[in-house]
Amino acid sequence: MFGPPNLKDSVMTETNDPTAVPPPYSTPAPPAGGVPAPAMAGGPLAPMAGPADGPIGKVRSTGTCVLLTIVTLGFYTWYWYYKTHDEMKQHTGNGIGGPIALLIAILVGIVMPFLTSNEVGGLYERKGREKPVTAMTGLWYLLLGWLFFIGAIVWFVKTNGALNEYWKSQGAEG
Repeated sequence: MFGPPNLKDSVMTETNDPTAVPPPYSTPAPPAGGVPAPAMAGGPLAPMAGPADGPIGKVRSTGTCVLLTIVTLGFYTWYWYYKTHDEMKQHTGNGIGGPIALLIAILVGIVMPFLTSNEVGGLYERKGREKPVTAMTGLWYLLLGWLFFIGAIVWFVKTNGALNEYWKSQGAEG
Protein backbone atom coordinates (compact mmCIF):
# COMPACT_ATOMS: atom_id res chain seq x y z
CA MET A 1 0.00 0.00 0.00
CA PHE A 2 2.83 2.42 0.80
CA GLY A 3 5.41 1.02 -1.62
CA PRO A 4 6.51 2.45 -4.99
CA PRO A 5 3.69 3.21 -7.42
CA ASN A 6 2.75 0.49 -9.84
CA LEU A 7 3.01 1.70 -13.45
CA LYS A 8 0.23 -0.63 -14.41
CA ASP A 9 -2.09 1.20 -12.03
CA SER A 10 -1.12 4.70 -13.30
CA VAL A 11 -2.08 4.14 -16.94
CA MET A 12 -5.84 4.36 -17.20
CA THR A 13 -7.84 3.91 -20.35
CA GLU A 14 -11.53 3.97 -21.01
CA THR A 15 -11.62 0.18 -20.81
CA ASN A 16 -9.41 -0.01 -17.71
CA ASP A 17 -7.33 -2.58 -19.56
CA PRO A 18 -3.73 -2.18 -18.31
CA THR A 19 -2.33 -3.50 -21.61
CA ALA A 20 -4.28 -1.07 -23.80
CA VAL A 21 -2.37 1.75 -25.47
CA PRO A 22 -3.74 5.22 -24.69
CA PRO A 23 -5.45 6.90 -27.70
CA PRO A 24 -2.81 9.57 -28.47
CA TYR A 25 -0.17 6.88 -28.93
CA SER A 26 -2.17 4.38 -30.92
CA THR A 27 -1.13 3.51 -34.46
CA PRO A 28 -3.13 5.51 -37.03
CA ALA A 29 -5.29 3.61 -39.46
CA PRO A 30 -3.87 3.32 -42.99
CA PRO A 31 -5.34 5.70 -45.58
CA ALA A 32 -8.31 4.66 -47.69
CA GLY A 33 -6.27 3.33 -50.63
CA GLY A 34 -4.19 1.08 -48.42
CA VAL A 35 -1.04 3.05 -49.34
CA PRO A 36 0.88 4.23 -46.27
CA ALA A 37 1.68 7.92 -45.94
CA PRO A 38 5.30 8.86 -46.74
CA ALA A 39 7.65 9.37 -43.81
CA MET A 40 8.29 12.97 -42.83
CA ALA A 41 11.75 12.73 -41.30
CA GLY A 42 14.62 13.32 -43.67
CA GLY A 43 12.50 13.94 -46.74
CA PRO A 44 12.56 17.10 -48.82
CA LEU A 45 10.27 19.87 -47.69
CA ALA A 46 7.87 21.49 -50.09
CA PRO A 47 8.23 25.27 -50.42
CA MET A 48 5.88 27.18 -48.19
CA ALA A 49 3.15 29.07 -49.92
CA GLY A 50 3.58 32.73 -49.09
CA PRO A 51 0.87 35.31 -48.80
CA ALA A 52 -0.32 37.12 -51.87
CA ASP A 53 1.94 39.97 -52.91
CA GLY A 54 1.32 43.14 -50.98
CA PRO A 55 2.03 46.72 -52.01
CA ILE A 56 4.92 47.41 -54.36
CA GLY A 57 7.89 49.33 -53.00
CA LYS A 58 9.37 52.56 -54.27
CA VAL A 59 12.17 52.77 -56.82
CA ARG A 60 14.96 54.90 -55.33
CA SER A 61 17.65 56.47 -57.50
CA THR A 62 21.02 55.09 -56.47
CA GLY A 63 22.76 58.42 -57.14
CA THR A 64 20.21 60.36 -55.11
CA CYS A 65 20.56 57.91 -52.22
CA VAL A 66 24.36 58.25 -52.24
CA LEU A 67 24.07 62.06 -52.35
CA LEU A 68 21.57 62.08 -49.45
CA THR A 69 23.89 59.82 -47.45
CA ILE A 70 26.77 62.25 -47.95
CA VAL A 71 24.68 65.36 -47.18
CA THR A 72 23.17 63.83 -44.02
CA LEU A 73 26.54 62.43 -42.87
CA GLY A 74 25.24 58.87 -43.12
CA PHE A 75 21.92 59.26 -41.31
CA TYR A 76 20.01 58.70 -44.55
CA THR A 77 21.20 55.08 -44.49
CA TRP A 78 19.08 54.46 -41.40
CA TYR A 79 16.04 55.82 -43.24
CA TRP A 80 16.88 53.73 -46.32
CA TYR A 81 17.19 50.55 -44.26
CA TYR A 82 13.91 51.29 -42.48
CA LYS A 83 11.94 52.04 -45.64
CA THR A 84 13.30 49.26 -47.84
CA HIS A 85 12.86 46.56 -45.19
CA ASP A 86 9.40 47.87 -44.35
CA GLU A 87 8.39 47.73 -48.03
CA MET A 88 9.79 44.22 -48.47
CA LYS A 89 7.95 43.02 -45.35
CA GLN A 90 4.67 44.57 -46.51
CA HIS A 91 5.13 43.09 -49.99
CA THR A 92 5.91 39.52 -48.96
CA GLY A 93 4.93 39.18 -45.32
CA ASN A 94 8.47 37.89 -44.66
CA GLY A 95 11.63 39.54 -43.40
CA ILE A 96 12.68 41.67 -40.47
CA GLY A 97 10.61 44.75 -41.31
CA GLY A 98 11.43 48.42 -40.91
CA PRO A 99 11.51 48.90 -37.11
CA ILE A 100 13.76 45.89 -36.51
CA ALA A 101 16.00 46.90 -39.43
CA LEU A 102 16.39 50.39 -37.95
CA LEU A 103 17.19 48.98 -34.52
CA ILE A 104 19.81 46.61 -35.94
CA ALA A 105 21.27 49.40 -38.12
CA ILE A 106 21.72 51.61 -35.06
CA LEU A 107 23.06 48.93 -32.71
CA VAL A 108 25.08 46.61 -34.98
CA GLY A 109 25.07 48.29 -38.37
CA ILE A 110 27.78 46.05 -39.81
CA VAL A 111 25.28 43.20 -40.27
CA MET A 112 22.81 45.27 -42.30
CA PRO A 113 24.55 44.88 -45.69
CA PHE A 114 24.34 41.11 -45.26
CA LEU A 115 20.70 41.12 -44.10
CA THR A 116 19.54 43.57 -46.75
CA SER A 117 21.20 41.80 -49.68
CA ASN A 118 19.82 38.50 -48.42
CA GLU A 119 16.27 39.83 -48.22
CA VAL A 120 16.50 41.44 -51.67
CA GLY A 121 17.74 38.13 -53.08
CA GLY A 122 14.83 36.43 -51.32
CA LEU A 123 12.37 38.57 -53.29
CA TYR A 124 13.75 37.11 -56.50
CA GLU A 125 13.90 33.57 -55.12
CA ARG A 126 10.25 33.78 -54.07
CA LYS A 127 9.35 34.44 -57.70
CA GLY A 128 11.47 31.53 -58.91
CA ARG A 129 14.17 33.78 -60.35
CA GLU A 130 17.92 33.70 -59.81
CA LYS A 131 19.16 35.88 -56.94
CA PRO A 132 21.20 38.84 -58.24
CA VAL A 133 22.45 39.56 -54.70
CA THR A 134 22.91 37.35 -51.63
CA ALA A 135 24.19 37.76 -48.11
CA MET A 136 27.67 37.28 -49.57
CA THR A 137 27.25 40.58 -51.44
CA GLY A 138 27.69 42.21 -48.03
CA LEU A 139 31.34 41.21 -48.15
CA TRP A 140 31.93 44.15 -50.51
CA TYR A 141 30.92 46.42 -47.67
CA LEU A 142 32.85 44.54 -45.02
CA LEU A 143 36.11 43.95 -46.89
CA LEU A 144 36.45 47.14 -48.92
CA GLY A 145 34.17 49.59 -47.09
CA TRP A 146 37.12 51.21 -45.34
CA LEU A 147 38.98 52.00 -48.60
CA PHE A 148 37.42 55.36 -49.55
CA PHE A 149 34.02 53.72 -49.19
CA ILE A 150 34.58 51.83 -52.48
CA GLY A 151 33.22 48.56 -51.09
CA ALA A 152 30.22 50.30 -49.54
CA ILE A 153 29.42 52.00 -52.84
CA VAL A 154 29.80 48.76 -54.83
CA TRP A 155 27.55 46.96 -52.32
CA PHE A 156 24.93 49.71 -52.43
CA VAL A 157 24.91 49.94 -56.25
CA LYS A 158 24.42 46.17 -56.52
CA THR A 159 21.80 45.86 -53.79
CA ASN A 160 19.78 48.99 -54.52
CA GLY A 161 19.95 48.22 -58.25
CA ALA A 162 18.61 44.70 -57.69
CA LEU A 163 15.85 46.04 -55.43
CA ASN A 164 14.88 48.70 -57.99
CA GLU A 165 14.78 46.09 -60.78
CA TYR A 166 12.56 43.87 -58.68
CA TRP A 167 10.11 46.69 -57.94
CA LYS A 168 10.05 47.61 -61.66
CA SER A 169 9.34 43.98 -62.56
CA GLN A 170 6.34 44.17 -60.23
CA GLY A 171 5.01 47.30 -61.94
CA ALA A 172 6.61 50.15 -60.02
CA GLU A 173 7.26 53.37 -61.90
CA GLY A 174 10.86 54.34 -62.05
